[in-house]
Amino acid sequence: MNATPPAPQLPAALAGLVGRLPQWPPATVLCAGLNLLFLPTLDAETKQRLMRRTVAIQVSDAGLDCHVSLTSIGFLPALRAAPEVTIRACAWDYYRLARRLEDPDTLFFSRRLTIEGDTELGLLVKNLLDAMDWSHLPGPLGPAIERLRRLAERSGSRHKPSA
Repeated sequence: MNATPPAPQLPAALAGLVGRLPQWPPATVLCAGLNLLFLPTLDAETKQRLMRRTVAIQVSDAGLDCHVSLTSIGFLPALRAAPEVTIRACAWDYYRLARRLEDPDTLFFSRRLTIEGDTELGLLVKNLLDAMDWSHLPGPLGPAIERLRRLAERSGSRHKPSA
């Protein structure tokens, strides 16, 4: 069984700086991305299951803790709400997940992606993100992301990142 190599961490100086910033700017950016890329792909039943549930997305090496919640007008920062589930990974692992270079289950079982709290809600979010077909996003964005993903996969097979 091959062990997943440790993920590169953000430089300590950068992580220290980012960790001292207010959390609403990154939470707002995350919500904008979720509303643009993710919300249009959700069916009515999934929206109902996510409605008014608070999810914390933590970037462990950057000190970011973004609380988000689905409302009737879309995803919004939930700055004062206690999260029902917390999903945590380092920046590098989120990057690799987004580019489909890493499988969430592999990261989960190697303890590089953690889910704490309401496990059912956490698995719902993880499975929705994992099942997302980037090529079917609205407008030209989906095909562009899919082309970038394929290019990154070809490039990644030639150039393995150093740990």
